[in-house]
Amino acid sequence: MLNIDALRDFGANVDEGLARCLNREDFYLRLVRKAAEDTGYEALKEAIDAHDLDRAFDAAHALKGVTANLALTPLHEPIAEMVEPLRRREDIDYSAWLIKIANRIAALRALVSE
Repeated sequence: MLNIDALRDFGANVDEGLARCLNREDFYLRLVRKAAEDTGYEALKEAIDAHDLDRAFDAAHALKGVTANLALTPLHEPIAEMVEPLRRREDIDYSAWLIKIANRIAALRALVSE
């Protein structure tokens, strides 16, 4: 079940996320739910698979912003790491990052769906 304690256990910096939401727990949890339902990861993976580094950068950069604003640290860290080589349009193997992100999104989505 998605609640503040579950997000703390997930590794989110809940205090930071709440502060950005004026300490309104209901608002913060609603935004986290929306982030979990977002299809940005799928767009990122699809762009990487297609070697469309422009589109991949746009998708990763958007995800980085959302995860930073909500202080979803376990998701934010690998996305932020991935953004810089994408910014430089480096044609490298992004699979390790994609796997890490997919696992963490799955864990967040599991919290939302419980």
